[in-house]
Amino acid sequence: MKYKFTYQTTALDLWQLSMYGIYGSMAGLCNVIFTVAMVLLSTKLWEDASIFVKMFLVIGICLFTVIQPLAIYMRAKRQALRLPKDMKIEFDDKGIHIKTEKQSSDLKWSTIKGISKKPTMVVIRSTTKHGFVLTNKVLGKQKEALYNYVVSKIQG
Repeated sequence: MKYKFTYQTTALDLWQLSMYGIYGSMAGLCNVIFTVAMVLLSTKLWEDASIFVKMFLVIGICLFTVIQPLAIYMRAKRQALRLPKDMKIEFDDKGIHIKTEKQSSDLKWSTIKGISKKPTMVVIRSTTKHGFVLTNKVLGKQKEALYNYVVSKIQG
């Protein structure tokens, strides 16, 4: 079996990946609990609070709903600028083959650390901190087939 895709990882793709990572962990649960607590506290205290306290309550509510996602997007934007443009990635029985304008590399299946399927993407990890983000837009109807193929190659 053989799969070929041309893609470019965008800042939005990296942002989504980070958000999946955060909100799929204990830190994300703490963020949600904190935000709900801040909303409830704000509702209870709002009428009697001074403008200074109201400002802190609003900041507390915005911390994980606005400020953190914006900060993560800014980091993702910087990361995306360092990534090569128009990457070609190919999957076959020998491994994964990556080609960019300046270089190419081949990864054997034995070197792949894992794969994860998210609602909007598939992430193939070549190391614990590096990998390939293939969005649903890139994969199209081949998402499930590619995922199952890579899983079979990693386990085999």
